[in-house]
Amino acid sequence: MTWIALITAVLVLWFASLCKVFLESMSASKAAFLNDGVSSRRRNVLVVIAHPDDESMFFAPVINYLTSRHHNVHILCMSTGNADGMGSIRKEELQLASVVLKIPAQQVTVLDHPDLQDGFGKVWNWDLLASIIEEETRTHSIDLIITFDDYGISGHCNHCDVHQGVRKLLHDALGGRHLEAWEIMSPNIVRKYIGPVDIWLSIMFSRLDKDGLSHCLLNLDLRKSYAAMAQHSSQWVWFRKLFVTFSSCTYVSTLKKIA
Repeated sequence: MTWIALITAVLVLWFASLCKVFLESMSASKAAFLNDGVSSRRRNVLVVIAHPDDESMFFAPVINYLTSRHHNVHILCMSTGNADGMGSIRKEELQLASVVLKIPAQQVTVLDHPDLQDGFGKVWNWDLLASIIEEETRTHSIDLIITFDDYGISGHCNHCDVHQGVRKLLHDALGGRHLEAWEIMSPNIVRKYIGPVDIWLSIMFSRLDKDGLSHCLLNLDLRKSYAAMAQHSSQWVWFRKLFVTFSSCTYVSTLKKIA
């Protein structure tokens, strides 16, 4: 009886969390990110990722939020994800996923730099990353960057290096430009795999921040996120389907400003 009660409680909480996400998507979101309540200036946003499928697996709540508010979203993918020799296929899959996410193809850049190849243990040079990101921001008049935090959600070294590349760019302040940058906070191992239930914890912790340096964004279109990830057919295997279903990253993102 104890196990039945526990399972029932988990299912009820899971269902209530999904209802929260659904209701949020049906109403005007009260999220304050890029919304000062006075102006609604469109921002040129660059989402910097390491591999094709990062945008759908980890950044979907943020991208859906930005596109729903008509911000101009660009994606810079630092590699083709060629660790298994499928780089050209994965590049095309990212283009397809971007269409689902309402990001024009001309606003998606996928690199195949010899020094930025996909793989665990392959260290990416932070100065090189900063230089490439800086060039992309100038080309598209970017004024806001969103990327991984220093753990990179999954702990993948390429994710971590991308974060350090962005931080290097901000530290150097090339050309005296002002660039605003935000990172997606990595949930701990427990919160990472409790699916939509984590939205309550994310909302609570975000509200504890009184300085406006942290924002919780719920996924406003779950079906679009699943459809985008499904475009990565070479990666859409059973364990990634489970990950997308049970990962809190599918349902909510917490952004923190990079100082």
